[in-house]
Amino acid sequence: MAQSVLLTGAAGRVGDAILGGLAHEHEWRFLDLDPPTEEYPGEFVVADVTDESAVRDAMDGIDVVIHLAGDPRPEAPWDSVLTNNIDGTQTIYEAAVDAGVEKVAFASSNHAVGAFETDERTPDMYRTHDEFRLDGTELPRPGNLYGVSKAAGETLGRYYHDEYGISVANVRIGNLTKGHPPIDYERGQAMWLSYRDCAHLFDRCIEADYEYEIVYGISDNDRKYYSIERAREVLGYEPQDNSADHA
Repeated sequence: MAQSVLLTGAAGRVGDAILGGLAHEHEWRFLDLDPPTEEYPGEFVVADVTDESAVRDAMDGIDVVIHLAGDPRPEAPWDSVLTNNIDGTQTIYEAAVDAGVEKVAFASSNHAVGAFETDERTPDMYRTHDEFRLDGTELPRPGNLYGVSKAAGETLGRYYHDEYGISVANVRIGNLTKGHPPIDYERGQAMWLSYRDCAHLFDRCIEADYEYEIVYGISDNDRKYYSIERAREVLGYEPQDNSADHA
């Protein structure tokens, strides 16, 4: 069933993947810091995600928010991730609650758990024989300040779910690439997410019934150290791609 969806950070790579598969599936509104350079299938709001008034206006009449906006750089400094990623996410949740939004799908990141990739575990954890899996029940373990901001976004979602009852899906996105995965890069293959599977996963975040979830956003790769079982069980995620097919 078509939903009215606000997509923040619409002009980024994840937004491109989502719209590549879902442009005609829902009623879209878009929010991004920069004006669009191409046609979008819905109203486009040019605003900073920390602009409370603009965000509230963009949220009017929305059923579901897919929140991608923020500083995406792994090396981003604290002042940027604090403002754009943490304050911006809190602004989104406040406006969503006030507007009666039912669901928020938050683009978290593999960087929220990057420090699990210790020297003792790598590179075996990227290989098919290794049974180590992160499944979303583990505590965050960020490997950089960007990862800290994503862990903070997950925690904000926990608060707004518990306090206000909004449904929250945190998607820890792996290695999203257009086309085939990196052929000679074990880690990249283990965490690969195809554009097709990315669109499908966020479509399930729009359509499925859930409370508060942390799931991993990767394709069904032979090599994986993230479990996708929770995404399958709760969201109905059925990925079609496998990095091994391109190795």
